[in-house]
Amino acid sequence: MGFNCGIVGLPNVGKSTLFNALTATAAAQAENFPFCTIEPNVGRVAVPDERLDQIAVIAKSAKIVPTQLEFVDIAGLVKGASKGEGLGNQFLGNIRETDAIIHVLRCFEDSNITHVEDSVDPLRDAETIEMELMLADLESLEKQIENIARKAKSGDKDMNIQLDLMRRAKALLDQGKPTRLLDVIEDEQKPFQMLQLLTAKPVLYICNVGEDEAADGNEWTKKVAAMAQEKDAEHVIICAAIEAEIAQLDTAEERTEFLETIGLTEPGLNKIIRAGYNLLDLQTFFTVGPKEARAWTTRKKAKAPEAAGCIHTDFEKGFIKAEVIALADYVTLGGEQPCKDGGKMRQEGKEYLVHDGDVILFRFNV
Repeated sequence: MGFNCGIVGLPNVGKSTLFNALTATAAAQAENFPFCTIEPNVGRVAVPDERLDQIAVIAKSAKIVPTQLEFVDIAGLVKGASKGEGLGNQFLGNIRETDAIIHVLRCFEDSNITHVEDSVDPLRDAETIEMELMLADLESLEKQIENIARKAKSGDKDMNIQLDLMRRAKALLDQGKPTRLLDVIEDEQKPFQMLQLLTAKPVLYICNVGEDEAADGNEWTKKVAAMAQEKDAEHVIICAAIEAEIAQLDTAEERTEFLETIGLTEPGLNKIIRAGYNLLDLQTFFTVGPKEARAWTTRKKAKAPEAAGCIHTDFEKGFIKAEVIALADYVTLGGEQPCKDGGKMRQEGKEYLVHDGDVILFRFNV
């Protein structure tokens, strides 16, 4: 399944440069003027995972299939987007379709690159975007509440739950707070998601810094880190210009050597993936055999049938059991058969909670 992230930000903060670098394509223009990205560009990248490579070698798999991360490069928002300023309405609709928001913040000075507000201030920029998302959510809720309230008068339980959620969400927005801070119990999760509120989406702030600040950040990134903690969000520090250079290198050895020369241990993509998985409470399990070794993404605490459904809906519908090997056992003992012989393959039922790194064979009947 992987996950889908919308890259947002004010014009000229480095969004499209970052998108191009992360997806190693030139699908999005990266020019020094607003609205260079008129339609959202979509790029998919393989999620690097050394564990997948390990089990593929052990199983002598002919093919390795990593899980995918999808980026959507959404054109620059401006103040007034919630009222249709710039190309606002279209872009707000694009954001609504994503699992999470990657908010790129400019944390570098460069007189050659104009800023829509004529000065660099990532906290102000973050507030501008969040305010537009909150205004859009408020407008959406105000349109719906009256209609839902009429339906709830009939005593419909689901309508009353929805109405209560809407009123609580609106109260938060009225206080200038995003709806992801709303305290939602388990029974309310699904109806809350159905509201499709922009500010309910998890946010990852990306601090785009200069090349000499990529390792440790700067005073602006410290302020963004504090803001992210306050808003229950994640943040990472990267340099889009460095990521663009990495994308031009042909081999892993060249990339590793380049990173070492500038004092970095890994590309920004790896940091974004880790932060994204943490943000969305995701984990990875594996299926492996002589034909292929494949990584799959599911949510943490997913039960075995739900994980099976990531492969195919028939696997979930006809789930019988899961034959599970812990990754450490698979690697240490050297594959499926040694694990069977050593009693390390377990048979698990519908209530089994899948763990990160599990190697699983699903048995099903349709």
